[in-house]
Amino acid sequence: MRRLRLAKDAMDRDWADPGLDLDAVAAHAGYSRFHFLRAFKEAYGETPGQYLTHRRIERAEELLRGADLSVTEICHLVGFSSLGTFSARFRTRTGLSPSAYRAAHVRAGASLIPGCYAMLWAGGFPRRTAEDGSRRNSEEARRPPPCLR
Repeated sequence: MRRLRLAKDAMDRDWADPGLDLDAVAAHAGYSRFHFLRAFKEAYGETPGQYLTHRRIERAEELLRGADLSVTEICHLVGFSSLGTFSARFRTRTGLSPSAYRAAHVRAGASLIPGCYAMLWAGGFPRRTAEDGSRRNSEEARRPPPCLR
C-alpha cells in the first residue's frame, strides 16, 4: 500500500504534466503497468487514469471560476493536450461544458484573476534559458512576463 501511495502522491504533485502516463506512475510504485492498474483500482476504487482526470477537472473548475483565461488555455494548463477530450471529460464530470460552467459559477460583475497572473502562478510561461541550456542569471531572465510589467 505504501508504494501505491507514493504513486498517488506523484499524481497529486505532477497532475498538470501532460507526459504523466501509466508507465511513469507505475514506475513510482515499482510495479509493472498492468499490476499497478489492478492494485490501484482495488485500493482506490478507480483507475489511475480516472483519478488523474478527476484531479485535472477539479483544477480546471477552480481556474474557470477564478481566472480570466480561455478554455483552451485552461485545458493545456491542467494537462490535457486535446480541447475536445478536455471538454468531453469536463461535461461528463460536471454536466456542463467548460464555458457553461464558467457562466453558471461566476457571479455577474465578479473580477476574475487576470490571465497573465494565473499563467505565471500555474507555471504556464516558459523559463528563459541561455543558448547552451543553462539558466541565465541576467536581469532579463528575472524580469516578469510582459503582461506583468
